[in-house]
Amino acid sequence: MKETPIVWSQPSSYLSMIQGRAFLQVLFNVLLLMPLGVYIRYFFQKRSFWKYALLGGFGLSLFFEITQITGFYGYYNCPYRLFDVDDLLLNTSGTVLGFVTAPILLALFPSRASIQEKSEQIVEQNRVYTMPQLLALMIDGVIVVFISNIISIFTASDVISDALNTSIAMVIVLFFIPWVRNGVTPGSAILRFRYVDRQTGTPTSESLFKRFVALYVPWLLFTIARLVNDYAFSGHPDVMLEPYRAWISVGMFGLSVLISFILFIHIVIVLFSRGKRSFYFDEVSRIRASRK
Repeated sequence: MKETPIVWSQPSSYLSMIQGRAFLQVLFNVLLLMPLGVYIRYFFQKRSFWKYALLGGFGLSLFFEITQITGFYGYYNCPYRLFDVDDLLLNTSGTVLGFVTAPILLALFPSRASIQEKSEQIVEQNRVYTMPQLLALMIDGVIVVFISNIISIFTASDVISDALNTSIAMVIVLFFIPWVRNGVTPGSAILRFRYVDRQTGTPTSESLFKRFVALYVPWLLFTIARLVNDYAFSGHPDVMLEPYRAWISVGMFGLSVLISFILFIHIVIVLFSRGKRSFYFDEVSRIRASRK
């Protein structure tokens, strides 16, 4: 009310209110988590579970605010946003509002029973499409970054230490966790499948390790290219290196672009192959995704 230019006795000022920054900030903070409330209502069906929407909305909004105030859990040296209590209230209210109004929106979507029937058919066919596999890998990548940032809190802040922290995180997420959890990574757990050996039908340490190495090598090449480029332009008084600095930079950049292009084309081909092709890391390790 302090920041909005509105006079209640003058309807012409209402338009200015709607266009004002303060009003739009409130509106979009409410709308932000409304889909979460709709999903919670869709999942639990009953109105009595509105408390789940309240707690879920508050928890997710709190996660947003903590992420901002900690600079993405130490990834940045300082907070890039403020911790705003108003956002907590508005996001939580939006979740509850989505839960309450969900029946109106859910009339446009398939029933839960029909989706459950389709899900059972997919499980029975034991088929995991390539898109869920790619999404699972992306989720694993996010968790790798998160763990790496946590480790970096207790280590030195330099390029070598960052590369070592990421390597440790990749070993944990892409090898150790699926080895302990019977072929299930954090990403595949969310997408509800696991990785198994194509011959034995069960996850083996050898195949899981080969898959990890196949995923690790491209990242390692990117990292080496970045380290070499950083060293070439680090200001070291190396007379022999001086004439080749520009060529080293161009070569490392070209290597990064080439790897990125190959990976991009490979992913596109696999996604549009309709299940006829597998990702290279699954081919190398002789692993397949399984819902059983």
